[in-house]
Amino acid sequence: MRTGTTWSTARSSDLFTRSRRVIPGGVVSLNRAVEPALAFARGRGSRIWDLDGNEYVDYHGAFSPYLLGHRDPDVEAAVRAALDDGLTLMGSGTTPWEVRLAELIVEHVPGVERVQLTTSGSEATFHALRLARAHTGRDGVLVVQGGYNGWHNDVACNVMTPLAEIGPRVSPGEYPVRPMSAGVPRSVQREVHVVNFNDLPSAEHVLARRDIAAVILEPVLQNVGVIHPQPGYLDGLRRLCDRTGTVLVFDEIKTGFRHALGGYQSLAGVRPDLCTLGKAIANGHPLGAIGGRADLMDLFADPDPARRVLIAGTYNAHPLACAAAIATIEKLAGRQEEIYGHLEGRGREMEEGLRQILAAHGVCGTVARQGSAFCLYFMDHAPRDWHDIAEHHDFALDLTYRRALVAAGVYHFPQACKQGSISLAHSPADVAETLERTDAVLRALR
Repeated sequence: MRTGTTWSTARSSDLFTRSRRVIPGGVVSLNRAVEPALAFARGRGSRIWDLDGNEYVDYHGAFSPYLLGHRDPDVEAAVRAALDDGLTLMGSGTTPWEVRLAELIVEHVPGVERVQLTTSGSEATFHALRLARAHTGRDGVLVVQGGYNGWHNDVACNVMTPLAEIGPRVSPGEYPVRPMSAGVPRSVQREVHVVNFNDLPSAEHVLARRDIAAVILEPVLQNVGVIHPQPGYLDGLRRLCDRTGTVLVFDEIKTGFRHALGGYQSLAGVRPDLCTLGKAIANGHPLGAIGGRADLMDLFADPDPARRVLIAGTYNAHPLACAAAIATIEKLAGRQEEIYGHLEGRGREMEEGLRQILAAHGVCGTVARQGSAFCLYFMDHAPRDWHDIAEHHDFALDLTYRRALVAAGVYHFPQACKQGSISLAHSPADVAETLERTDAVLRALR
């Protein structure tokens, strides 16, 4: 824990000064640019340490890949064994590791009949849309406001969009496309259509009027905290896509493996045509996957060049990442009840503890949770869509709260409405310590 009475971040500040001289913005992913600007040196289990030696209970988990915790011994042993065996990137043909990993995904994720492997989740969602367009002959894409599906042009839009830019809630109807980046062609923006999460009438409205190739969404929104699908919503999307010949894509980059070995789709009982996986699949090692119906996935190998969908990448299915993913999935499969029971237990303790602290201090707030993923909202009810958050959540208090927690040794990503992630490495003592510090922070803020 803290050594001494002051919290010094001088070494982090020095490194950021150096970084900004050679890296635009000082970070290699703009999503990492937050205050306080800390440079982290190492992690182990449920803890991370910055360059100044400050220790934190980690609920960021590098945007949630660490389902088993930092440097899980079984995953680490598998990677070390692969290195000792001389495992290296070949770049020709296939390898036993990518085949074994694909077999595991097909075995455990319902509806996945074929798999392709990438280096990141964004690449997986990119390929999902390319497949959907090749299959349908259409160009349009339907996304949901508040969902994040990657950095590429089609989907890098409308996550935490100010209401002044998209206007009040409308249903049925769609919202203006608001790219998260300069350089997105207007021609691309015209093919993207935005509706709210949990708004089935708006999805039906757009699908009836536009040539939509794919509906892509996180089945639980986990980039603006945790927003659950309302009863019948995912089933309704499945029926709409069946009726219109549209490809339904579940972006399970965050929800896949974190909530169940079969992904959230196995809990919801709704089978998408395609799904994308990442993050927890390899417990922090760089790997993504796309899987789904054989007739769609086989377009990657169609003998007709006019129908064939290109997938390429020197580092796709890097053997070391595959070794990590195999070890992760085999561990989850072998100890499924124990691991997911542990995650649910720690999540429940966190939720109940936070609710008690809010009540004790008379703070208006609620906790939304799905298993090991949780978010404290400073509003009086769990949100059902982005408009709900934008209209009712106290963003300023959220940011102040998160920064105070960081200073107290609890690392929640210091940006409002970001998911907290619990890992297998988090113990009941970690949760109790976190709640004690949270209580002190809210007492001081009050």
